[in-house]
Amino acid sequence: MQDETECLPVRMLGSMAIDQMQDGHVQLRYNYRLDPSPGQVAALSRAFGCARVVFNDGLRMRQEARAAGLSYISDGELSRRIITEAKKTPERAWLVGVSAVLLQQALADLNTGYRNFFSSVSGKRKGRPVAPPRFRSRKDDRQAIRFTKNARFAVTAGRKLRLQKIGDVKVRWSRELPAEPSSLTVIRDAAGRYFASFVVQVGDEPLPPVEDETGIDLGLEYFAVLSDGTKVAAPKFLRRAHARVADDRRDWQHTLSTAIVRENQAVYVEDLCVAGPACRAVSTTTGTSTRPATS
Repeated sequence: MQDETECLPVRMLGSMAIDQMQDGHVQLRYNYRLDPSPGQVAALSRAFGCARVVFNDGLRMRQEARAAGLSYISDGELSRRIITEAKKTPERAWLVGVSAVLLQQALADLNTGYRNFFSSVSGKRKGRPVAPPRFRSRKDDRQAIRFTKNARFAVTAGRKLRLQKIGDVKVRWSRELPAEPSSLTVIRDAAGRYFASFVVQVGDEPLPPVEDETGIDLGLEYFAVLSDGTKVAAPKFLRRAHARVADDRRDWQHTLSTAIVRENQAVYVEDLCVAGPACRAVSTTTGTSTRPATS
């Protein structure tokens, strides 16, 4: 596996992950490792912090309005108060030091979080319940800022990534982008590594049809058992740095899922949460009583 990029066949953050499908086109994400200079690291940290403060200020304002029995603050009104008006105050004047697009996208993330939460509690959104947005912390494992076309990010002639108010950042290009990106997310992970995640839109090119179909049964003794009897053992990852282990686990899962998708016309997966059986298995092994954690 290469640190610079990953190939994903599912809707996840990765070098070539399916993000959305629209009108016969597919939005893909491409990840590349970044090597910012010390000055750029400081500028990125400042941008992460400003985006985090705007997100938290917006969340706090909506929570306080709800506690006071006031109506829900609209997206536009929230932007006016938290960004436009806040920049004029001594307490938030330093927000002018970063691109306004990053601040708007931080509020957009908050608004999306609320919409998903409301859709979940109303029953419009299926699947697991969605929790309301939570405050972000500088101690979070993942820090991210998002650039849209309005932020005028670009790849320079020298193959660097030009970011407004940050500079030209060195990129480890492991493959070419198939189309002009529509947006960009810059990420710092728990290991302090930086990545650029580009969103590009390409034509939907389906895989050639095959005859086989398969079912997948997730288990504890084996990672998975396929309907044809194939048993997939869970790999024993070595005890190394956390980020590297996470990379290896992700790469192994994506390699396996890619092979299954390419070799079968249809894939059936049981709708079963293995967390409960896993807890019971640990309890049986250790002789202790386990139950889901509550907070």
